[in-house]
Amino acid sequence: MPYAPFDGNPSMHSDHSTHFAPNRRQLLGASGALALGGLLPAAAWAQATWPSKSVRFVVPFAPGGSSEIVARSTAAELSKTLGQSVFVDNKPGAAGNIAMQEVARAEDQHTLILGHIGTLAVNPFIFDKLPYDANKDFKPVSLLAKVPSLYVVHPDVPARNLKEFIAYVKKNPGKFSYGSAGNGSAGHLAFEYLKMTAELFMLHVPYRGTGPMMTDLLSGRLDAAAVGAAAMLPFIKSGKVRCIATGSAQRLPQLPDVPTVAEQGFPGFEMTQWYGMLAPASLAQEHLDKLSAETMKAVKAPESLKRLGADAAEAIGGTPAQFAQFIAAEQARWKKVLLRAKVKPD
Repeated sequence: MPYAPFDGNPSMHSDHSTHFAPNRRQLLGASGALALGGLLPAAAWAQATWPSKSVRFVVPFAPGGSSEIVARSTAAELSKTLGQSVFVDNKPGAAGNIAMQEVARAEDQHTLILGHIGTLAVNPFIFDKLPYDANKDFKPVSLLAKVPSLYVVHPDVPARNLKEFIAYVKKNPGKFSYGSAGNGSAGHLAFEYLKMTAELFMLHVPYRGTGPMMTDLLSGRLDAAAVGAAAMLPFIKSGKVRCIATGSAQRLPQLPDVPTVAEQGFPGFEMTQWYGMLAPASLAQEHLDKLSAETMKAVKAPESLKRLGADAAEAIGGTPAQFAQFIAAEQARWKKVLLRAKVKPD
């Protein structure tokens, strides 16, 4: 019988007929040896055992809106395929900076975050100092979806389309205002991008959230706004606001009679709010590979497409490399707009 080395417990060595019972450390060592020994490649073994607990998917905004729909739809599909539940955790505050800082420092291998045009392509250029590095502290997983911005006006504004709106604003410089959910918000960017492209002058009125801004737009105290499709479609259908253009690359099925900005004299114009999945830079590469593969499938799953389509969102589901390239292009694009508009955080 093989002799077990003395470990300080006399009872284990007093009877040669006692069966050897491996402890947890020995079992783990043995399983690792099997993996490294070729019975199961180490990377495959690591993938098979991850995730080992529930995965937290942080959303850096308050509940509600497109971010919530995209995150929960993706989480629901991933929960079916990863073998563990994926739950959404809303962590609003400081334009998303609080949540981004927290996830950047997470080392549990089971924390993710919803990346957004604001936290990745706006905040780096409007805050003097950020508690995270958008390009170094995270690993892109996949671009999940794009939600088009809709350019709308109050019905009292005498413009049926974008061309008429631009002509009317230019004839009345300084008399028109547009609102947004705050400085640096997606709505702010959307209108500043249009102003830069069409060479318009309009006063920006920042609000503390989409709700108060919508109240003033519906009452006529505000002339125009650019808002995500999900929040705006019901008001367009009821005639409370008029949509003069969509920021999408193609016309929306929900608004087939409304032309895009690109169709109305500005080729190549596209303005969408986009959402993607990010992992902390500390996430192991084999885990990232598994997560990205499952996420791309999750976004294109039938139930996911149904949920996103109802929100006028376009499912993307690209690779980590494609998402990284997209982020870099968006940062270059919005840096120019933000510097021109001299945008500062609220």
